[in-house]
Amino acid sequence: MKMFLKLLFALLLPFTVAVTAVAQDYKEGSNYLRLSKPQPTSTTDKIEVVELFWYGCPHCYDLEPHIEKWLENKPEDVEFVRLPAIVGPRWEPLAQAYYTAEVLGVLDKTHAAMFDAIHKQKQKFTNEEQIKEFFVAHDVSDTDFKNAYHSFAVSVKMNNAKLMTRRYAITGVPTLIVNGKFSTSGKLAGSETGILKVVDYLIEQERTTGTPLAPAALK
Repeated sequence: MKMFLKLLFALLLPFTVAVTAVAQDYKEGSNYLRLSKPQPTSTTDKIEVVELFWYGCPHCYDLEPHIEKWLENKPEDVEFVRLPAIVGPRWEPLAQAYYTAEVLGVLDKTHAAMFDAIHKQKQKFTNEEQIKEFFVAHDVSDTDFKNAYHSFAVSVKMNNAKLMTRRYAITGVPTLIVNGKFSTSGKLAGSETGILKVVDYLIEQERTTGTPLAPAALK
C-alpha cells in the first residue's frame, strides 16, 4: 500500500507543479493590459507601481487595506506612488485634498481618515470649505490649509495628475500601473487581492526584462 501511494504521488507531482505554474501565469489582455505607449516613471533604479484612485470610489476604499498590507512587505526595488485620478471636475476637490495633505506632510493622519469619512460616516467633500473643516479636525490650522490648498506646489501636482490620468488611459479606478507599461484592475484581476497578485507577477517580469523610461522623457 505504501509503495502504491509513493508511486501515485510521483505520478501526480508533475501535474500539481504544472497547475500551480499555470495559476500564476497571468495573461496579457485577460488579467492585465499593455499601455499603447509606455509612460515615464518617477524613478530609473526601481520598478514603479502607481495606484490611481479616487476617495469617492467604494472599490478604492475596499482595496485600501490590501494595499496597506502589501506595502508592509514591499520589495526594496519597488517604488510605490499614489496618484489621485482626475477624470473630470467632480474628482478635482478630493485630488486637491490629497495633494494638500501631501504638501503639509499629514497624509498619515488624513488618507485613511478621508476614506472613512466618505464611506463610513457618509460625509460630502465637494468644496473647499468642507475639505478645510476636515483638515482642521485633523490638527491642521485654517491658515496652513489655505496656504497649501492654493499653493503652486499643489497646482503643479494637480496638473500632473490630470495629465497622467489621460496618459494611462484608464477606464475606472482603482487601477494599478506597473513600470509605466502595464495596467490592471479589479475587473481584470477578478478581486482586490487579485490586483496585487497580478502586480507581483508583473514586477517579477520587469525584474528580468524591464527597462523603465527616464522621468525626463515626460513631455
